[in-house]
Amino acid sequence: MVRDTKVKIESENIYIRLVEEEDVDELLKFEVKNRDFFQPFFRKQENSEYTLQSQLKIVKKAIENAQTDRGYLFLIYQQELDELIGKVMLNRVMRQHLQSCWIGYTLDQDYNGRGYMSKAVKLAVDHAFQELNLHRIEAAVLPHNMGSISVLLKNGFHKEGIARKSLKVNGKWEDHQILAIVNES
Repeated sequence: MVRDTKVKIESENIYIRLVEEEDVDELLKFEVKNRDFFQPFFRKQENSEYTLQSQLKIVKKAIENAQTDRGYLFLIYQQELDELIGKVMLNRVMRQHLQSCWIGYTLDQDYNGRGYMSKAVKLAVDHAFQELNLHRIEAAVLPHNMGSISVLLKNGFHKEGIARKSLKVNGKWEDHQILAIVNES
């Protein structure tokens, strides 16, 4: 199944839209600006990942994934300034008897704590349930990342337990809190 990749979803002060090749320069600036801020939560990034070539590869893969219903990379924009402030991803879409995916997100350090990510996650979840007809969305969060856990809880996710030593973060296997939401309709 090939999906429409020209999706833009609006809220009162943000909108999310699927990434396009033209976004590579803006995306690289976003990643470079927030590199140190994101580092405690992800695997160690190599310098080579902060190049236009690397970002173009990521964007092309994201576009392919959206076209083939395997994943969706949405960019988050602040409406008033039309400025890129983050990303929300629906990854590892599984169809057939699962109808599920994983959600992940990053937000520019200058926009944290203002409710933007809560709204972006809501938009992505609503799209996943209403347009993509998914049944379940899961998230894995470092247990000490209370801001991220709060975003998910505000959006109806529930805690399911701890996945011990499930993801490697900065060279060390870390436990992750698993949260999920189910489409009840």
